[in-house]
Amino acid sequence: MEVRLSDATPMPRSGAGETAPLTLTDVSKIYEDTAALQNVSFSIPAGALVVLLGPSGAGKSTIFRCVTGLTRPDTGSIEVAGAEINTLSGRALREARRNIGLIFQQFNLIGRLSAIKNVLGGRLGHTSTWRVVLRLFERRDRQLALANLDSVGLLDKAYQRADSLSGGQQQRVAIARVLTQESQIILADEPVSSLDPESSETVLTILKAISRERGIAVLCSLHQVDLARRYADRIIGLRAGQVVYDGLAKELTEQALDRIYRRDGADPDMADQAAMRPLERASA
Repeated sequence: MEVRLSDATPMPRSGAGETAPLTLTDVSKIYEDTAALQNVSFSIPAGALVVLLGPSGAGKSTIFRCVTGLTRPDTGSIEVAGAEINTLSGRALREARRNIGLIFQQFNLIGRLSAIKNVLGGRLGHTSTWRVVLRLFERRDRQLALANLDSVGLLDKAYQRADSLSGGQQQRVAIARVLTQESQIILADEPVSSLDPESSETVLTILKAISRERGIAVLCSLHQVDLARRYADRIIGLRAGQVVYDGLAKELTEQALDRIYRRDGADPDMADQAAMRPLERASA
């Protein structure tokens, strides 16, 4: 599969001294008696692919929920494209969410619709209600959707039903959808967990190209350490809601992995697993 992301118009990168598209500062979140996040701080610059590693319940999904504004942290702040999203509500929150593209494990496509109609879903936040209801998208939007399908190697599948595509192709449609949204940040929740090895490689290659060529900040959660080492620019390791590693992917050592994944007899924090379920429902 040929990836042609450079064919589309690249997004500007942040220059020296400019604010990173995504910044978390001392973010903490407690569910009942469980600390899902404890003083988590990091920034994702434009043009970087950063992978979150950690065991189930480490806090990865809670970070995603806080970044999208679905959950408010108890303390700390989260800046998304310059807006402190944890203080927003109503229209201001909806506008801030336009800057966040979401990619899920199970693709979140409407199977009976064609690939291009699913990709045009990325324009919903930019389109008037009557056009959405009648599905009368502007010519520019349709051209953008086709260009992004072409960039992920699926232009020939544009008018094919989504449920007739393979899993890897469906995930590439989902990527084209977030590109059509023209967001500054992409959150990818285990985007290759249901894919075969070849499709996994293709999807991560595309995400890497997106981050570099379009200057998009990509935050991706993975369980596959080998893929994280190969595709991430940087890795953030979480355990029990705390950052226990933050460094270059090539510098991830076995000692660092031991800090992230060691078993000490404690049960994993189930709050994080429950936290992710409503995120997919709210993605539209």
